[in-house]
Amino acid sequence: MTYSTAAAAPVNPFYAARTQRAAGPRRREARAPVYARLPRAPVTASPVPHLTSLYHFDRAGEYGDRGYPGNCGGNLIKDLIRFFRARSVFDPMSGSGTCRDVCAELGVYCYSSDLHQGQDACDSSHYPRGCFELAWIHPPYWRQKLYTDDTRDLSRTPTLDAFLDRYRLLIENCAGALAPGGKLAVLMGDYSDRESGYVPLVYHTKRLAFEAGLRQSCTDIIRFSHGAGSGKKVYRSSFIPGLQRPSTHPNSGGILGRSDRSSGRRGDRLPGPGRLVPPTPLLPSRS
Repeated sequence: MTYSTAAAAPVNPFYAARTQRAAGPRRREARAPVYARLPRAPVTASPVPHLTSLYHFDRAGEYGDRGYPGNCGGNLIKDLIRFFRARSVFDPMSGSGTCRDVCAELGVYCYSSDLHQGQDACDSSHYPRGCFELAWIHPPYWRQKLYTDDTRDLSRTPTLDAFLDRYRLLIENCAGALAPGGKLAVLMGDYSDRESGYVPLVYHTKRLAFEAGLRQSCTDIIRFSHGAGSGKKVYRSSFIPGLQRPSTHPNSGGILGRSDRSSGRRGDRLPGPGRLVPPTPLLPSRS
């Protein structure tokens, strides 16, 4: 059976009429804000009702140093601490001290350290074990941005395989620092590398976290990237811009992590109730 399309009426006559118009000079459109209506969230017993799988907060808050490379706002960290009711936080990649500042505001114990202070987050021998209720990390997205000249820096690894080897150690270190039932939150994003092409770092984060014995305990949280420098740039290449960071995944990278397993030994603690013992004195993070 054959069909003739010559006499068939167009599906959308208004569209057909537009295609027959003479093309006029193209005008450069002003980049005005675009607003999208998000789905209505259900009412739950959550202590943080606005915390959903789509996270929007265009104000960074007074946490850390916004001029620090790779700095992220502290509101998501604060909401995760409040939601999981964490009383102790492991922050081995403190950067400018965003997580530390949030914990100080909430009155939550925070073990804060950084490579700038000589502490390698991939070396578990420098950190307490099995005693934190929440771990927060915002690792480099491989070599998208270079942070230090230190060869231990994840952003200085020469290949993706080398990065993933070091990243595995970081996730295993965080998993080992958690108390039974503790959770790991990782802020991670994919990016396109000039040599290696598109690098799915969120996928690798989850894979490494699951291999470390962690399991997902809540939905992925997609964090809108307000204030990203790329939003002010003009690129000659054609690509689909990423406007989000697939943030926290329970016990896996890019989302929040959770561990119910016991390490087989008691966590490092002081004789006093609820006090955690860092292996070395806490050092102030570089601001």
